Amino acid sequence: MGFFKKLFSGKQKESLDSGLEKSRTNVFQKLARVFTGKRKVDESLLEELEEALISADVGVDTTMKVLDRMRRRARFEAFVEVEELYQMLRDEIAGLFSEGARDSESTTYQLPGATPDFPTVIMVVGVNGVGKTTTIGKLAYRFKSEGHSVLLGAADTFRAAAIEQLEVWAGRAGVPIISQHMGADPAAVAFDTLQAAVSRKSDVVIIDTAGRLHNKSGLMEELTKIRRVMDKVVPGAPHEVLLVLDGSTGQNAVEQAKQFAQATDVSGLVLTKLDGTAKGGVVLAISDQLHIPVRFIGVGEKMEDLQDFHVLEFIDSLLPENFSDGMASVTES
Repeated sequence: MGFFKKLFSGKQKESLDSGLEKSRTNVFQKLARVFTGKRKVDESLLEELEEALISADVGVDTTMKVLDRMRRRARFEAFVEVEELYQMLRDEIAGLFSEGARDSESTTYQLPGATPDFPTVIMVVGVNGVGKTTTIGKLAYRFKSEGHSVLLGAADTFRAAAIEQLEVWAGRAGVPIISQHMGADPAAVAFDTLQAAVSRKSDVVIIDTAGRLHNKSGLMEELTKIRRVMDKVVPGAPHEVLLVLDGSTGQNAVEQAKQFAQATDVSGLVLTKLDGTAKGGVVLAISDQLHIPVRFIGVGEKMEDLQDFHVLEFIDSLLPENFSDGMASVTES
């Protein structure tokens, strides 16, 4: 059906393929049980496929959309080989997501809100333990590598460790950081950071925030205060609010995203830790169910392993072109 385009460089695609190895193996273990011995698309096969996709963290709603597409197509096409059944599944998943794929012709993240007088301001949110600080460090490294001047703001002042960890990542990325003592007013830290960025003519500011549980109203009030203060220094700030989610938590990440989206204006998502989990199918569920674009995915420990997200490249790595290639990952594991 011609959905797939090789938009990533060879190195990027190799990193993506490697990072999704556990998820790919998990998916193919389930598909092997469904497709073995099958010769046509009937309700029995679709029921088995439904169970397989849901257990691979693709999600109920997304799975049902894919199966409906397969059901409609099966009315007009006969399938007699496993490879044909697999290609049908792959095509219909790709078809579903290609209809709403963001920036289908480009995978490069474009900094929003930049002007000659003011920096782009990115506020990063998420609960503790999802990889928020690591993500900020990798983003800083990326933007600096692209030639931008970057300034970090340590507005998570509720944990001394949070400030120290961000300082370590600032050092690794080679960018300056504005911080205060533990217990300082987070909004004051954000205010000072933006003032420093305007004075230094920085291109990008990344503000860390506290990672307490999303169901605590105090956190959301705090985020609102930080936004209000930043807007006074840089009109329209923050230009991007990135919610960091731990991909290894599967469907819990979907629910967490829904809760955060209800409480604050999240404009983009970052899915981390996909290299260490077999739950990569959750990225498809998040892409389909939430009206928030996935900006980046983490597929490894290296600085370069925080990649731009492109849904068709992702599907191509999760579901290789040939069923036999995917099955090889099962036999090798």
